[in-house]
Amino acid sequence: MATRAYILIETAVGKTNNVSLSLKDMEMMKSVDTVTGPWDIIAVAEVDDLPSIGELISEKLHAIDGIVKTVTCLAYR
Repeated sequence: MATRAYILIETAVGKTNNVSLSLKDMEMMKSVDTVTGPWDIIAVAEVDDLPSIGELISEKLHAIDGIVKTVTCLAYR
């Protein structure tokens, strides 16, 4: 069973569209939505295991220009 994570993303001013497009190019992203409120994007990722979530966040997401902050919420079912 895949590990699913909901990733709340804050972007720098004017960078939301570029960040969203970069996320949509990642095959593990199941959905990427631009939203209103304290977060700019909510993404849903599915990977094979828990260590892959850490790798996704620290190596791939934080390398995207324009991402200021992320909060990752793991689904447990």
